[in-house]
Amino acid sequence: MRSHFYILFLLASGLVASTATGLGAVVFQPGEKAKYVTPGEEQINGTAQQLFDIAEKAESSGNYGRAIKAYRAIVRKYPRDTLASGSAYRYAQVQEKVGDYLKAAAAYRVVVEQYPKSPHFEEAIEAQFRIGEMYLNGKRIKFLGIPVKASMDKSIEIFAGIVRSAPYGRYTARAQFNIGRATEKEGNAEAAVLAYQAVVEKFPDDPLAADAQYQIGYLWQKSAASGVKDAKATKNAKLGYEDFLYRYPKSEKSAQARENLVKLEQRQTASSFQVAKFYDKQKNYRAAVIYYNDVIRQLPGSSQADQSKKRIAELRAKVGDKALQSAEITAATAKKPGKQTASNASGRGSEIMRTSPGDVAPLPPPETDESLPPPTSLNPDTTTAPDLPPVPTPSPTPEATASPE
Repeated sequence: MRSHFYILFLLASGLVASTATGLGAVVFQPGEKAKYVTPGEEQINGTAQQLFDIAEKAESSGNYGRAIKAYRAIVRKYPRDTLASGSAYRYAQVQEKVGDYLKAAAAYRVVVEQYPKSPHFEEAIEAQFRIGEMYLNGKRIKFLGIPVKASMDKSIEIFAGIVRSAPYGRYTARAQFNIGRATEKEGNAEAAVLAYQAVVEKFPDDPLAADAQYQIGYLWQKSAASGVKDAKATKNAKLGYEDFLYRYPKSEKSAQARENLVKLEQRQTASSFQVAKFYDKQKNYRAAVIYYNDVIRQLPGSSQADQSKKRIAELRAKVGDKALQSAEITAATAKKPGKQTASNASGRGSEIMRTSPGDVAPLPPPETDESLPPPTSLNPDTTTAPDLPPVPTPSPTPEATASPE
């Protein structure tokens, strides 16, 4: 019996000793069993000033978990106190220090959205931009402390917050441009084009506007090469590059844009020539002549244009001009709807004209072009981002708790 009491005494002494040395705490609640709580996990109460003092002391001693809880308690319990905006900013800084960058970005956003008059407003915007670029450049999201995947979505969310919170700020044009970069990396070309267009429209005098306009042309050119809505994509790519050369004729990318325009013209001409030959083979001479004329108009001095002129002359001699007129003209002047032949120069009847879409087999898929230049504004070594201070070295302390939102 005596030994039993002796063991209980030793356990009680150990708990008291551990509390005295700061290793833990024993929490007693009325009607509940006593429980041991590790440092930083116990409830933190007090006035805003008391909590701020606790947070500062914990942060200076390296107890980041306790500091985070105290700073967060100030923002939640005393959001209108004079210490609240500074506490929100310090909370974000500590989250970044321990390496929980997504929570840090969210906390910096709280600073600029809830405390727009904070003296740390610009610093919070800059910190968000820094973290956004980390994820844009490939930083992976952690699951249970293990990096699992890179997330462009998180990068877009951070940059969108900057655009929303500081529409005329130092980093806004760059944030909008980076939304385009992130959506482009995700493979969402249409969303990327819209993001780049926003840069051109909202920030036309920013140096990034030239890169954005060039990228619009490049994305459409890439779509044309993949065969997705080929004709529309080619047309939009040409318009994108033409707008670029008109707006920014002195850009270092002007030579590349002109070269890309030539490639687009050649591609468009080659496509028209192949379509013309296809219809020619199907004996749909009217459609063939339309595309041969496209070739002549697109590249008048090319060998394909010369071949097209020669073939049009041969078809005129073979079936006559009337048979090669557009469907509208033929319908307006036709007197005998059932007539299916036309006289050629020698007076002989020609083959039956194929004018119905149902008479023609589907067009072959367009050829892909693997010779596109790389999108220069996406190369990591030529980033347009500003030089920023290095990210604080992460502490070995485990990742901390949720943001003050």
